[in-house]
Amino acid sequence: MIAIIGGSGLTRLPEMNLSRRQIVRTPYGLPSSTLLFGNIGKLEVVFLARHGFGHTIAPHKINYRANVWALHHVGARSIISAAAVYSMNEALRPGNLVLPSDILDYSYDREHTFYQGEHQQVLHTAFDEPYDSGLKKMIAQSASQLAQLELKKEAVYACLQGPRFPSKAEVRRLSRDGADVFGMTGMPEAILAKELGMRYVHLCGIIGWAPGMEDTCATCSRAPGEETEYQAIAHIRALLAALS
Repeated sequence: MIAIIGGSGLTRLPEMNLSRRQIVRTPYGLPSSTLLFGNIGKLEVVFLARHGFGHTIAPHKINYRANVWALHHVGARSIISAAAVYSMNEALRPGNLVLPSDILDYSYDREHTFYQGEHQQVLHTAFDEPYDSGLKKMIAQSASQLAQLELKKEAVYACLQGPRFPSKAEVRRLSRDGADVFGMTGMPEAILAKELGMRYVHLCGIIGWAPGMEDTCATCSRAPGEETEYQAIAHIRALLAALS
């Protein structure tokens, strides 16, 4: 069974044939939403709305440990984490999908491990490969079968604290650090999944340019509009449906 975590713009998954719902209580509190179980074609999936079904939970307030623990508890061993991102790279344009290959973490005051507390030994987890190569390959193969869908497979994702957007100066710093896109929810999801031995990938839809891109890029509009955002989310949904 594959878990799908839906981010901004993906609080529902109409392509999913829903079979049941389940509230999961965890040692870390309640997850962001009720878990939805069903199928996309022949693929057995469980869906979780990261920000809640009403998109009411801010990025820095998400109970990431409860979310990941709950998905593992019900039997999911792979996570496809869908999210909206903004681009700082002219080659990664609004409407494109991207599977990040690495990550920079700028978040703070989030619970980044299951292994802490007076009765827990500290666990030092290797994180040189944040994303699972096999799961990325499966998604890339499905994307190659869909016309008019451009999937980028190499990018560095920067996880910001949120919920505010970065300043232009901060975007320049992110770019100097090597980031290509930014979002607000990629960490600590990725490391928590790895601690539990779950395969994890980040499937990102680019919905706009980072602040300041219009100053250096003649073809980069600061506000590409709702149509581009809808296109990116529609591409994510089409790709998820094609995985079956």
